[in-house]
Amino acid sequence: MTEKYSDTYEVVVVGGGAAGLSAALVLGRARRRTLVVDAGEPRNAPAAHMQGYLTRDGMSPADFLAKGREEIARYGVELVRDRAVDVTRDGDFAVVLAGGRTVRARRLVIATGLRDELPDVEGLAERFGRDVLHCPYCHGWEVRDQAFGVLATTPMSVHQALIVSQWSKDVTFFLHTVAEEELSDDDLRRLAAAGVKVVPGEVAEVVAEDDRLTGVRLTDGTAHARDVLFVAPRAVPRTGLLRRLGAELRETPFGAYPVVDETGLTTVPGVWAAGNAMGFAEQVVNAAAGGYRAGATINGEMLMADLDAAVAAVRV
Repeated sequence: MTEKYSDTYEVVVVGGGAAGLSAALVLGRARRRTLVVDAGEPRNAPAAHMQGYLTRDGMSPADFLAKGREEIARYGVELVRDRAVDVTRDGDFAVVLAGGRTVRARRLVIATGLRDELPDVEGLAERFGRDVLHCPYCHGWEVRDQAFGVLATTPMSVHQALIVSQWSKDVTFFLHTVAEEELSDDDLRRLAAAGVKVVPGEVAEVVAEDDRLTGVRLTDGTAHARDVLFVAPRAVPRTGLLRRLGAELRETPFGAYPVVDETGLTTVPGVWAAGNAMGFAEQVVNAAAGGYRAGATINGEMLMADLDAAVAAVRV
C-alpha cells in the first residue's frame, strides 16, 4: 500500500488488526478521510491459522490482514507503518508517531489490542501457537483426542483444564506454581468428574523432539508425555494512549480495560476502543464486529455534529 503524508484526517485508527481495519473499512466506505497507524504486532501472529470466523475458518492471520489492507485501500483509507507514542487533545486529537510525524483527527479509534506474557518455562515460548496453545475454540478441533497438558498459572486455570476436556478425554493438569490447597473443593470435584488428572509440582521445561512437543519435565526430573500443552498467558492491555487521554479504566482479572458503552465509546468524548483494546476475550470475529460498530457510530455521530453546527450557524 502506498503511504501518503497528510497531517489532518477526520478519523485516526490506532491499530491495524481486525478491529482497526474493520473500523477503517466502514469509515472509508462512508467517505471519511481516515488513517490507520499500524505498528505491525498482531496478537495472533504466532498462529498459522485462525478458526471460528465464518467464511474465513482456517485462514492464515497474515493473509487475513493482507486482504484487509487491500480492501481499505479501495476506499482511499491510508495506512502508515508506525507506532503511536503519544496523544493530546486541543480541540482535535494530535497523535505523535515514533517516526516523528504528528497527525490530527476529529475522532480516534484505539485498537491497539494486548500482548501475551508467557510463563517463564524453558522451551515454551518457542512452541507457542504450534503445540503450545491457549484457546481451545481457536485450536481445539485441530488437536482433538490427543494427550493434553494444561499448565496452571493461577487458580483460574482450572477453568481452562475443564474446558479443554471437551476436546480430549486425556487431560493432565500441571499445578506448576499453584498450590493444591488454592483449589476449591468444587474445583477438585469438577476436575475429577471431567477425568482430568492433577499433577502437583513445578514444570521446568517443555520437551520437544523432531520439532514436535513430546511432553513436559518437572523440576524434580519427572517427565510426563503429552502431545499438546495449553497455557493461559498473562494479558497485558496496551492502554497507554487511553491513559494519556484520561479514559476511565476498569480492573478485571485479566488487566485494566476502558469503560465503554455498547458502541465502544470510552469515557473520553470522541474516542472509541475496539477489539482486545476493550476486552480480553475478543476473538478475531468479535474484534471485526466491534470495529464495524465503532466505525458506523463515528460516521453517524460526526454527521449529526456537523449538521447541528450548520443549523446553529444559519440561526446566528
